Amino acid sequence: MYDWYRDLMDNKSDPRVADWPMMSSPVPTLALCIFYAYFSKSLAPKLMEKRKPMDLRNFLVVYNLFQTIFSTWIFYEYLQSGWWGHYSFRCQPVDYSNNPLALRMARTCWWYYISKFTEFFDTLFFILRKKYQHVSTLHVIHHGCMPFSVWMGMKFAPGSGAKPVPGYYRLVLV
Repeated sequence: MYDWYRDLMDNKSDPRVADWPMMSSPVPTLALCIFYAYFSKSLAPKLMEKRKPMDLRNFLVVYNLFQTIFSTWIFYEYLQSGWWGHYSFRCQPVDYSNNPLALRMARTCWWYYISKFTEFFDTLFFILRKKYQHVSTLHVIHHGCMPFSVWMGMKFAPGSGAKPVPGYYRLVLV
């Protein structure tokens, strides 16, 4: 089992992301996801049991603005590194090269992965405001599984297959 795991992590994954934060092992991501589920459904509601709901309106405006800008930037980076004409809509192999466009897409995928953790705060804010009806089992399962599923994509196939367009780099440099 250990040899299979080492082979998977060392030989079957994308070597470009091996040293990126949280990419060397699934354990940190899995631990955060499990803690998120425990915190959301058990610990946090108990901690808030005898407390008044918090008024977070002003903070939520800033948080939502940040999340919107962060998501818009990620979307823009996806467009720039592939979706605006550098990808084929047919199947194509993953570009594991150090091509700047492929690396840009991989970095964008990593930021998308990080955004799945920032979305944990949505649940925290529901709990702090005692809006427990929003913290459904489906909500917690969804937010708890997303980071791990995105981690797997990042570890083994970040960005799929960006094909550089001839003259693209020349155009960018001019």
